[in-house]
Amino acid sequence: MWLPRTGGTAVTAYGTWVSYSGAARVWLAAVLVAVGVGLSYGGTRLRLPVRARRPGKAATAFMLVAWVLAIATFLICAVVYVDQVRQTHLIGTPPTDPITLVTLTAVVATFAIINEMGQPLGQRTALASAVIGALCAPMIFELPFDLIVMARTYPSIPPHPGLYRALFFLPLLLVEVTTLALLTLSPMVALSKRTLSGLAAMFVVFAIWALSGFAYPSAPIPIALNLLSKVLAFVAAITLFVPEGFDVGDLLARGRGEGSTPV
Repeated sequence: MWLPRTGGTAVTAYGTWVSYSGAARVWLAAVLVAVGVGLSYGGTRLRLPVRARRPGKAATAFMLVAWVLAIATFLICAVVYVDQVRQTHLIGTPPTDPITLVTLTAVVATFAIINEMGQPLGQRTALASAVIGALCAPMIFELPFDLIVMARTYPSIPPHPGLYRALFFLPLLLVEVTTLALLTLSPMVALSKRTLSGLAAMFVVFAIWALSGFAYPSAPIPIALNLLSKVLAFVAAITLFVPEGFDVGDLLARGRGEGSTPV
């Protein structure tokens, strides 16, 4: 996409992605609905929460090293990618970003809620679980989101746009997967019906967004759908840490200083 600049010099719009159109948006919506229905059905079949096997010390060390290396690799590749974009294109003004503040607020809220819920297990476990939850919650949204938009990002970088997209997105996807793998380190984490329902709802919102083209959130409807799907991702993340029989009312009461009831 090219925008005119004073003096006749062309400037590339700041990197976003090309909206889906025609049959592509219908197929995308259909796939997303199918995923949502599958998750919802899985929730009806899940009678008890499922806990992952806790990794041993060697596996934990490997996971943490893989996570750090994935982040380092992504940062290096991102620098190369951005440098190549700047050499190839004149980049315009970044689009408005109404989403970041909501994301940061949700991260802080997720950390605080999980930390409070984990107190019966001890401060150390609660704090570690809260950090893991705050890191993983955005990734629940970002992993499917990046898979949807990665092939449609612009500006394209010649002579091999696909290669440069892979240079950026493959390390990013690796960061997201290795971050989600950290969930197995928390003794609080269990996959429940509530989690699957939250994920199903997120994919249904994605499907509605897809029917409108899955456009960049610069207009009211894409912004609303982006925010709603992101909030649902954070809700799904929090439900992973909610123990069976946990009384949310008790959590709110303790937050107001009205007493404490054992969880």
